[in-house]
Amino acid sequence: MNVLVAVKRVPDSSSEVLLTADEQAVDGSKAGFTTSPHEECAVEIATQVVAAGEGGGEATVVTLGDKDAAEQLRNALAVGCTQATHVVADAHTLGPIDIARELAAVVRDHEAAGRTHDLVLLGSDASDTGDFQVGIRLAYELGRPVVNGATTVTIEDGVAVAVGKGPEGQETYRVPLPAVVTIREGGVEPRYPSVKGRMAAKKVQIEEREPAAEHRGPQRVKLLLPPPTPSSVQILGEGAAAAPAVVDLFEQLGVLSR
Repeated sequence: MNVLVAVKRVPDSSSEVLLTADEQAVDGSKAGFTTSPHEECAVEIATQVVAAGEGGGEATVVTLGDKDAAEQLRNALAVGCTQATHVVADAHTLGPIDIARELAAVVRDHEAAGRTHDLVLLGSDASDTGDFQVGIRLAYELGRPVVNGATTVTIEDGVAVAVGKGPEGQETYRVPLPAVVTIREGGVEPRYPSVKGRMAAKKVQIEEREPAAEHRGPQRVKLLLPPPTPSSVQILGEGAAAAPAVVDLFEQLGVLSR
């Protein structure tokens, strides 16, 4: 079982979110960079699927980004992926259609070289742009069945079993291979890279390639930050005179009863 998993270098959203001057991307120059949480889960699922398979196989990680995006590839290699492909390009200049076509080109070129990918995993969306499109468009490009927003994936008798949450509760889909599945966090716990894993990842030769074609760009007007959450402060009083109001507040919160 061979699995290809796509990741993206994104700004760390645990700190204040800022936009670039042109409002086309999230600015990570001050916050630092990481891998989207959904994609961290996709990497974990990829390594689990390969480990559970019979007859060998490998998990290959792929990204489209500038030279610095190799860091995210090394992180995936440190937790179980064994091969890596880097499409070197400015991800901010490409839209979901462009990225899907580039990933499809990677799959086709690997297949032409004898490296088939039975399953392709992606995060359901990237945490910076939230497009929710690449996985669906990639499946269309490859002519493969797709499941969107799964939290776990297993292989049973040559069929991908993808489980996720739907409007009415848990949903299970069985799709023939080869297939594409997009992953949402919550079904697995991504592992943390060990020192041994990081050392081994440094020795892996990353396949670098240029974009396969000219692209039309992201086609977005601009990104908008959500309005700040409103907050208010209520002054209960000053000194001993505020004590009754404090007691009333504790009673409202259920901290004490009279």
